[in-house]
Amino acid sequence: MSITTENAGAKSTRECTQPPHQDRPDAWAARPTAQEWQQTTLNRAEVTTRLLELFTSTVDGRPRDTVRRRGLNRLLDWLERQPGATWQDRWLASGADDAGRDWTDLALGPQAAGYHRGDLSTGVLLLVCGQVIRPSYRWLLAQRQAKMLSEARAAIDPGGFARLEALRPAGLIRTDALNRITWIVLHKGGGVEEITVGDCLELVAALEQHHYRGSAGRPLFYALLAESGVLPADAPPRLRAAVLPGKRSIEQIIDGYGIVCKPVRDLLVDYFTERSADLDHNSVRSIAGTLCKRFWRDLEIHHPGIDSLRLTAEVAKAWKERLQHVQTPDGGSRLRAGYRHELVFVRAFYQDIARWAADDPARWGPWVAPCPIKANECSQKKVRLRRKAAMDQRTRTQLPALPALVRAVERNRKAAEERLRLAESASAEAQFTATGSEFLRHRTGESGRVFVRDLATGKRRDLTHEEDVAFWAWAIVEVLRHTGIRIEELLELTHHSFVAYTLPTTGEVVPMLQIAPSKTDRERLLLVSPELGEVLTAIIFRVRAGQAALPLVSAYDVFEQVWSPPMPFLFQRRHGTEHHALTRSFVRTSLIRALTTAGLSDVSNQPLTFTPHDFRRLFITDAIRTGLPPHIAAAICGHQVLDTTMGYAAIYSDDVIAHHRAFIARRRAERPGEEYRSLTPEEWQEFLGHFELRKVALGICTRDYGSPCVHEHACVRCPQLRPDPDQMPRLEEIHDNLLDRLKEAKDQGWLGEVAAIETSVAAAEDKLASMRELATKHTTTNLGMPDFHPSVGRSTPGD
Repeated sequence: MSITTENAGAKSTRECTQPPHQDRPDAWAARPTAQEWQQTTLNRAEVTTRLLELFTSTVDGRPRDTVRRRGLNRLLDWLERQPGATWQDRWLASGADDAGRDWTDLALGPQAAGYHRGDLSTGVLLLVCGQVIRPSYRWLLAQRQAKMLSEARAAIDPGGFARLEALRPAGLIRTDALNRITWIVLHKGGGVEEITVGDCLELVAALEQHHYRGSAGRPLFYALLAESGVLPADAPPRLRAAVLPGKRSIEQIIDGYGIVCKPVRDLLVDYFTERSADLDHNSVRSIAGTLCKRFWRDLEIHHPGIDSLRLTAEVAKAWKERLQHVQTPDGGSRLRAGYRHELVFVRAFYQDIARWAADDPARWGPWVAPCPIKANECSQKKVRLRRKAAMDQRTRTQLPALPALVRAVERNRKAAEERLRLAESASAEAQFTATGSEFLRHRTGESGRVFVRDLATGKRRDLTHEEDVAFWAWAIVEVLRHTGIRIEELLELTHHSFVAYTLPTTGEVVPMLQIAPSKTDRERLLLVSPELGEVLTAIIFRVRAGQAALPLVSAYDVFEQVWSPPMPFLFQRRHGTEHHALTRSFVRTSLIRALTTAGLSDVSNQPLTFTPHDFRRLFITDAIRTGLPPHIAAAICGHQVLDTTMGYAAIYSDDVIAHHRAFIARRRAERPGEEYRSLTPEEWQEFLGHFELRKVALGICTRDYGSPCVHEHACVRCPQLRPDPDQMPRLEEIHDNLLDRLKEAKDQGWLGEVAAIETSVAAAEDKLASMRELATKHTTTNLGMPDFHPSVGRSTPGD
């Protein structure tokens, strides 16, 4: 092993490159940028003749045509003075493509008259729409769009654009999609039929790079190309499916961490290839993050040149110390929460290699090395116990608040529905009152969304969006609390998940909900209660929106990085022009909004938080607490091990409570029965009366019940007196009086009185010191007298 002990702490341990896009078919690739094409190689006379025939009228005297002829000639004059063999070369050499909106300054200067600039803008419109030049996306996005794009559609491929227009009704959304397709045609050349998936991705990247004011993610242009058959049949069904990277190979995952030592890189590739048969893609990426980034890459950064798994004690100790701490955004550090969990992966890595070397020494033997992590360093027993205690406390806090959350989301949903209903019935620019607030209705735009202005705050509000968010928050809370399913299982519910089951005893048909295999790969059926049935019916009615069936959409698995086939998912909503399956982030955000609206807090007055998995713990805890056998709860929740189910339940063992009660009963049975007889009302009153007589001038007497006063009411000397700080002035007066009496006794020679008075003075001073100490302490809460009724078995007519 070769180790250099240079301090590389200044380097970041997060040197991980972005994952590459998955390999795509050639048919999806973007077309290369052409350097020459037929129109750009024409001479000036041919260009002028062709463009004037396309963009001017045969009727003489039209002002527009005059401007176009003048503008074209002026622009060609300027371009002819630029170097280049083609008009595209001259355009790029002039710098106009890089200048963007201010390109006319290069030809005319910044002080040129406005009408001269107008002439050049008219001339460039003809060159672009006639495909003589192909500007970059940066230049195209900086120009005034409407006239140029409409002229381009009519001149370049009117038939192709007409077919696209027929797929959607006219409106701003369709125009926006057509503009995006026109940009592709102007930049890449050709017609609509020649556009590829890669061309679409290039446009999306350009929109994001140049911060175009229109959203780069508007997917309608891609949908039009797919529906019209322009894109190949195996193309991604949605734009997002084409943009997001797919599942990466083992090599791509490992290479993403920038490992320098190639032999170790190859070892890690072989290791994960061997383990990939037993691991899902998410687990592979998670473990790779530990072994590649937090283990080996960290060693390479701090010990350049390292090339062996055999670590010295000093290197291993330093690495563990670095792993144990995480750098915070403010430059500090904190302890890593999953420190021992990371050590488990590294220890398993060493042990797997040592075990596999016995079967294949040539492949794994050279890498066998002592594991730098001891077994006791990976122990997580205390971590699991602390996590279990924290989870139970969280469940006990949330369970009483669950009914309030349910009422809050129901109330919010109804209020949002009422606001939207009243707004839809109100005319434009009219005021109306809903849920106790005054609103001003705005005109409905092309999207159909209902906007109002809250007159109390002056804010513009989208009531359509508010109602949609409120509905899904209600639906998510209701389904999670009635089923206890995981968030992954919630989002995978489809219209096909409903199953009719016939009871073998009565023949009654009951609805069942089929939960697709997820975490434990176990399929199961849940009985649909009437309450759950109402919620699912409302979801289906909303998603179907009057259609015969639910829309088919694809969902993206962020962990496996794959798209599902189109399916009628229950949890989907319309977003813009498409239906999208709900995501994990949407579910969590909906819960946060619902809790913010509900305003729930715990006993410490801190806002309550709920995660989707909290509802699973609440469901199991409530089910077992109300009498459902644990093994039935395990089957409902899809747990293979009963201990997993009991780990979710925040309940105390009934056996422990029962045995403790039996122990107390046995102990009581060994005592004489007279000790546990019921008191008579007279005895109880006598007992209370005895304590009422304990109050004295200087405090409270604490002698035992039934015992006489052995000091003959000499309370100042009595150690059983509990002094009351409020009586300090009285005791100080007594103390002063005793000092006067002591002086008098000494003066008169009453030596027998002197000793007694001195004893009383010392006792008074002790009591005063106790009073002052109590007075300086913080005020304590008075818990009152204990209730003796259950222990003494007293029964009164009022019980």
